[in-house]
Amino acid sequence: MSREAAEHALRIRADERDRISDDLLDLESHTTYRLLKGAALRGATERRWARAQESLAVLWSLHDAYRAVLREAERVRDERGRMGAERLTELLSGPSVVLRAATQPVERRSLLPQADERLTLDAAVARMDGAFQEVTSALNDIDAVWNAVLPRLDAAEADLRRIRELEGELGEESGVDAQEPARLRAAVVRDPLGAAVEQDLDRQAKLLAGTRAELELALTVRAEYAGRRENLSAALDDVRSAESEARLAHGAVVVKIALPPQAQPRGRADALAAGLDALDVSAEPWVLRARRLSALEDEIRTAAEQARATAKALYGLIGRRDELRGRLGAFQMTAARKGLAEDPDAVRLYERARALLWTAPCDLTRAAAAVEDYRRALHGDTRRPG
Repeated sequence: MSREAAEHALRIRADERDRISDDLLDLESHTTYRLLKGAALRGATERRWARAQESLAVLWSLHDAYRAVLREAERVRDERGRMGAERLTELLSGPSVVLRAATQPVERRSLLPQADERLTLDAAVARMDGAFQEVTSALNDIDAVWNAVLPRLDAAEADLRRIRELEGELGEESGVDAQEPARLRAAVVRDPLGAAVEQDLDRQAKLLAGTRAELELALTVRAEYAGRRENLSAALDDVRSAESEARLAHGAVVVKIALPPQAQPRGRADALAAGLDALDVSAEPWVLRARRLSALEDEIRTAAEQARATAKALYGLIGRRDELRGRLGAFQMTAARKGLAEDPDAVRLYERARALLWTAPCDLTRAAAAVEDYRRALHGDTRRPG
């Protein structure tokens, strides 16, 4: 290698050295790396990081030897002696990087001398890169777990703090275990690669979020109770009015339409009022009272809607009877147009349907079937519906 070529190669190596040094400085400043250096690791993470540390030790040894060769090459270049080109060639192209044999634990040592390893600059860089990749791979895997889990633990702990504040405002305890988030954090910090905390964290996050929501609702209910109770009293009056309308509808309809016993409207207003009175004197925690109040509000609203629907359905039965009467009259006019007004079968079917529709109370099911029989007879369809 000529002196010019050697100096060119040395400049390239110097740039390479600076880049490697920058990468190693970035590694040492990496947040996860700095956390791991002083961490009390356990389990799979401890084993993985121990292997990475061994690779890191080799990397730094190679890095020091590599830089030493380049410093020697720069010294030779600066001397510009007659033998400089040969020495530069030897340093830059030959096995000039010496990797000292690692000191082994006593149980793994031999009394025979341990041979050092000699590498070219290219081989040394490749070996350093392999060690660097192993270290960064471990960092990435650990970092991925921490990035996924630790923010969720932060959120869970924030929920726990809020729960404690709400408990203080209510003067009640929720029974939430305050130690569980700390236990999960300790597990994932010490062994992120081996701690299977996802299911426990899901369960804990759901529990804390639900408890926080219940306590916040309880606090709101306590503050709003008087107003909401007044609204419930008014809503109960609405239920009584709707149920009264349903009973009136039943009384008006039952004399005209045959109704089964279960069609008799059943009032719920008294039972709901008793539930509200019991809530007033309850000594239960506000969390439970809030649930009961919300449930009672839903029940009262549903009772009013059901009573109104019952009244509407009952009055609808009279409308259905009147509709069938109208259809029967229209079919009679059809019979006259077809010359079937005096037909014995048609007359018999008409009279049967008319008797059912004008009898009180009217059996709507039988009356509807009789009107259909009359229609089918007029159209020559003697088949009975399946």
